[in-house]
Amino acid sequence: MFSNDQHIKNRETFYGTFQDFWHDLDGEEYALYDCYPMSRSEIDEIRNATEKVGQIYQKTAGLLRNLDDETLLQLDIPEEVIPFIRTKSISAEMLISRVDFVKTSDGLKVLEVNADTPTFEKEVFHINAAAAKHFGYEDPNEGYERDLAKTIHTTVTKSIHSLHKTDDANIVFTSHGDHEEDRLTTQYLMEISELDARYVPLHQLQLWKDSDTRLLLDDQGEPIDVLYRQTYPLEHLINDQDPNTGAKVGVDLLQLIHDKSVICFNPLSAFLLQSKAVQAVIWGLYEEQNPYYTAEERQWIRTYFLPTYLDDVPFKERGVPYVKKPSFGREGDTVEVFNGSGNLVNADENRTYQSSIPVYQQFVTLPSTSIRTSNGLQKGHLLIGSFLIKGKASAIGLRAGNEITDNKAYFLPLGMK
Repeated sequence: MFSNDQHIKNRETFYGTFQDFWHDLDGEEYALYDCYPMSRSEIDEIRNATEKVGQIYQKTAGLLRNLDDETLLQLDIPEEVIPFIRTKSISAEMLISRVDFVKTSDGLKVLEVNADTPTFEKEVFHINAAAAKHFGYEDPNEGYERDLAKTIHTTVTKSIHSLHKTDDANIVFTSHGDHEEDRLTTQYLMEISELDARYVPLHQLQLWKDSDTRLLLDDQGEPIDVLYRQTYPLEHLINDQDPNTGAKVGVDLLQLIHDKSVICFNPLSAFLLQSKAVQAVIWGLYEEQNPYYTAEERQWIRTYFLPTYLDDVPFKERGVPYVKKPSFGREGDTVEVFNGSGNLVNADENRTYQSSIPVYQQFVTLPSTSIRTSNGLQKGHLLIGSFLIKGKASAIGLRAGNEITDNKAYFLPLGMK
């Protein structure tokens, strides 16, 4: 028998043991006091799919890097970024990325890949372990937090050596200081990395330049060697301007990164894969059976990817429901769902990304389950977030929300039966 009052007390007791975790966001429930069970075979299937999707993206980056500027513009890559976007600074295209899957009757399907600024790390790599144990399950992510920490530490350290720096390198982790989730996620990554680093909010960073020198300075006026910006999107960075002079400090920072005066993570190469239009490129090459992908890779695309195009004509011709989403968009913002006749049937209330070039993807229904919330039992639609760490499958997490997964979706802990 579900007791709402007891549930609320139990939830506060459980999440009250964690420091620096946002189990409530903006006064609303975020982390559920619940645990969704999966079998080991289901977990293995997700990781197997994640590896294959990661390999497809890694290979596609090589193709994108050789496209002309006009084609990159058609994929919604901002014009200001194009002079810098072909830079590759580490062996993998992305340090931390996340594949979002939906489980369908036809198997796992990729909805999108957040290559540049994925969040959800502390929930999945850290909190999930305690929740799974609390509810009597194994943690499907056991050991992956150590791997994440080691990878960040090793990658950043190697990058510092490329600058011919040693113990005196200035490593800064940054985010919007007034955004709780972004700040605490960034600080979590800094802490587990065990790097000699400091957290400095974005608004306290300064760009200094004269005719000969450009420097990125921290809050103490010291030059920064490594900037870790886990949560600040590059498409926002390029629009940053000095409030006093109007100078495009975001573009100036990209120049610093391109010139290797500052090392940035995620690297610029991750942004090359951030646009959802990349999925239209992948699907288009698959449909024409382009030999750029091997026969085995084309099979992976057929298995895990959804038909995705830069217009809705193929869906209207076949009478297939589809989703219209911005190439650069987050949290379901500006997403619209259409039926097979092309009529709008569902839409997110936010319209932040209307200027972004849209992509059109075959609609699939997110599976639903009953979830325990502070407002009683509710139905939640499940989205699987599966991390890639330098191209290798890693921790897995669940969000439960509306049919369009938006910023009101819950974190639902995951346990292994």
